[in-house]
Amino acid sequence: MARRHHVVLVPGFFGFANLGDFAYFAHVRDLLGEAGPPLGLEGEVRVVHTEPTASLPRRAALLAEAVSALLDERDGEVTLVGHSSGGLDARLLVEPGVALPTSADVERCARRVRAVVTISTPHHGTPLAHLFGSLLGQQLLSLLSLATIHALRTGRLPLAVALRLARVLRRPGAKPQGVLDQLFLQLLADFSGARRRAVEQFFDAVRCDQALVEQITPAGMDLFNTSTHARDGVRYGCVVSRGRPPGLRSLARAGLDPYAQATHALYLALYRFASRTPRDRQLRLTAEQAAALRVAYGRIPDAAANDGIVPTLSQVWGDVIAAVWADHHDVIGHFHQPTHVPPHFDWVASGTGFARPHFEATWRAVAAYAAASVP
Repeated sequence: MARRHHVVLVPGFFGFANLGDFAYFAHVRDLLGEAGPPLGLEGEVRVVHTEPTASLPRRAALLAEAVSALLDERDGEVTLVGHSSGGLDARLLVEPGVALPTSADVERCARRVRAVVTISTPHHGTPLAHLFGSLLGQQLLSLLSLATIHALRTGRLPLAVALRLARVLRRPGAKPQGVLDQLFLQLLADFSGARRRAVEQFFDAVRCDQALVEQITPAGMDLFNTSTHARDGVRYGCVVSRGRPPGLRSLARAGLDPYAQATHALYLALYRFASRTPRDRQLRLTAEQAAALRVAYGRIPDAAANDGIVPTLSQVWGDVIAAVWADHHDVIGHFHQPTHVPPHFDWVASGTGFARPHFEATWRAVAAYAAASVP
């Protein structure tokens, strides 16, 4: 009898999967649960609880513990699917001979992995990480993280908060600490009772370990890639996302709603920070990778192209399963389609045009890739 094949979903930099009802991977989990079994993926689709800004070794150790628990319960083999920096956790876990800070049998876990699929992952770093390196940058990261939780949980940010946050990002050198604290408390006030206390405790813990920020700079990822190698017998595939360059066209796509315009201003600011990869920083693509990008985008994206968080070329690693016009959270189901059941709530109005049909096509392709990895 063939072993069960499980899919393990690994959240990334904004991955607050352990905050109860915050549904980071909800749409992905549901779709893979539907698409997987007909393809032979008869195992469980499980979401890992991680520490968003902890170091890569710490995050990979938590992933190892989650995989070990799954194997103890269900046995079988595994495809790891990591969004954003979660893809780096997956790569590190299967690194031959890696030593991680955990009592779990890391090698046992790695031997059961058949594929690593990375989604919008900064394999070559993101310039946005530099923004979060200072003390004020760390406070801004906490605010952006809470804003993400709020928007994806309730459907939208308070309009005044979205506008002020966009203004802060447009002038990062002039942001007073008091404004960041005020906005954070304003968002926190929308949570009540036990949920608010859980969020406060979570962010207290996050502030104690933000090692990931430095590790996902372009220089930090150069070091990571030099010391991390592919494991024989594991397939590596990626989903690549690219946002529309902010301008009149993307503004029109965002719509005339004041809230959409406010969050589009937030997207514009993030896009500009993420576009600061030096143009002379050349990343080598295989012929197959280059062809996939040309088919998706008409030509190979330049160094400035990004999804609002991660440069597009930085996301290419292994087989290109899909390359899509989407912002960083569109691709995992957080786009504007509130009439769908269950509803899709947007992170920011990026104007990419990514919608449910694109989402389904992308994740059915991921399911097919995982199924093709089953012996």
